[in-house]
Amino acid sequence: MKSIILFAHGSRDPLWHEPIKAIAKSIETQSPDVVVRCAYLEMTQPTLLECANELVLLGVNEICLFPLFLGIGRHAREDLPEQAQLLRDHHPEVTLKVMPSAGEMEEVVAHLAQMALKQL
Repeated sequence: MKSIILFAHGSRDPLWHEPIKAIAKSIETQSPDVVVRCAYLEMTQPTLLECANELVLLGVNEICLFPLFLGIGRHAREDLPEQAQLLRDHHPEVTLKVMPSAGEMEEVVAHLAQMALKQL
């Protein structure tokens, strides 16, 4: 069974989570056979490891980790690799693919630029 974890910074503000949840819902709508979860680095639950634990209990053996960071700061450079390694250490039986952060993806950058230009 395959899954995607959308991994974001986290916030105490419940409204902050809505766009991440919307992405998850869109993935579920487009591909109902893929299990989607949201995980957060700090300030909110669930953590990446908590999500992975749940997915493993569901029978997931492949996790695609999509970091929803636009900036490539400390969280993307340091925290993300540490969290991915923690997941690998706890679940060596799971194949983990870590995608580039959203801000590193040419398609994301191009789409955001197009959206801004449409406003002119």
